[in-house]
Amino acid sequence: MRTKLSTMFQSLQIRNYRLFASGQLIKLIGVWMMFIAQDWLVLDLSGDSATALGIVTALQFAPVLLLTLLSGRLADRYDKRLLLFVANAFWSVLALGMSLLVLTGLVQLWHVYLFAVLLGVANAVEVPVRQAFVSELVGTPLLPNALALSAATFNSARIIGPALAGIAIALVDVGPVFLVSALSSLAPLANVVRMNPAELYREDLRPVKERDSAKVVDGLRYVAKRPDLLLPMALMSIIGMSLFNFQITLAALAKTVFDTGAASFGLFTTTLAVGSLAGALAGSGRRSRPSVWTVLGAAVACSVFGVLVGLAPAYWLVVALLLPTGFFVLYFAQAANQRVQLGTDAAFRGRVMALWVLVFLGTNPVGAPLIGWVAETYGAGVSIWAGGLISLTVALIALTWQLRRSGARIRLRVNPLPRLYVVPPPTVDLPGRGTCGTRVPAEAGVR
Repeated sequence: MRTKLSTMFQSLQIRNYRLFASGQLIKLIGVWMMFIAQDWLVLDLSGDSATALGIVTALQFAPVLLLTLLSGRLADRYDKRLLLFVANAFWSVLALGMSLLVLTGLVQLWHVYLFAVLLGVANAVEVPVRQAFVSELVGTPLLPNALALSAATFNSARIIGPALAGIAIALVDVGPVFLVSALSSLAPLANVVRMNPAELYREDLRPVKERDSAKVVDGLRYVAKRPDLLLPMALMSIIGMSLFNFQITLAALAKTVFDTGAASFGLFTTTLAVGSLAGALAGSGRRSRPSVWTVLGAAVACSVFGVLVGLAPAYWLVVALLLPTGFFVLYFAQAANQRVQLGTDAAFRGRVMALWVLVFLGTNPVGAPLIGWVAETYGAGVSIWAGGLISLTVALIALTWQLRRSGARIRLRVNPLPRLYVVPPPTVDLPGRGTCGTRVPAEAGVR
């Protein structure tokens, strides 16, 4: 057990990564507290409008749609550590300003809309840079473990943050929650300054003069020629847009369907996060690039559970189903992220991860208002199961396409336990020199 735990948390042995992870954990706890408080504030200011929640989410992610690719170019040209400091400083100033508006009682709905847009600008710069920076903190061999621990950090914050927010809102209202969030955002600033640049893993990066020529279009062309990168990105764009809107749907489900308060909404979000944390830790032992079958299987599983959550008729059943839903949602997102990161050359990592962030977060401005409208018009449950059904359809189409492209087959093994597995295609004989032939897989040359 000691050996297994040391392997699971191996990246934490590196000081720069410890500083990075601890700073992110403190900030993200505050961010999730702020998200819960913001959703509750929007519902109060708008008369329980799920559409207003969708608009806020869309405004928050619209800058990601517009600016992320440019941020990826910045990440491939300039010092990622400096870019992280600037983006986090901008976030801290905005969070402090919003907390003052809420504490003084001057806040209006349009203030929340403006705050969402400006935070989106900070996110559009910070997220792709942070994604690409992880490889410089630990190096390629430990990158899968570091990505898994980063996901675990994120979901630990999702567990702690909403739980604290639900209690704090009930006790002291939303104003102090915004202030705590603003103060917590100072942690990554301090830890970025404390990092030792000499210990960063930058051997694979091109010289600074060569990086000046990095262009957005070159990154797009690079991905366009890589079907192994396109598939997880395409899956994430559809599933992220149709199913990954739990910030909206769970708030509406708690307040409009089950008629519960902020604490119950916090329980929904916390339960989802507990499952997500388990999914993140399940992938922390991975030491190589995940297969396409891992990504596709997790996509199907998270879609199925999304449908079940939307159809659940009782509050306790929703809570129970959110655990496996969170597990497979995170397991899918993490496997897809690792498949993209570990299949990308270091020179293009900033631009490729910017494109990843674009399909992961940038689809929210399209999906969030639509999901909010469906939740308000037809019910929150419908918005969840319909999103799950769309995701399941796309995942099955992608699975069928990959099977036909590779020539593989799915088989069911009954003994000793029922299990689905992929049978690789048969090998074929290729003529060689002289009388000897060479046997290679039929899908040779396909990533």
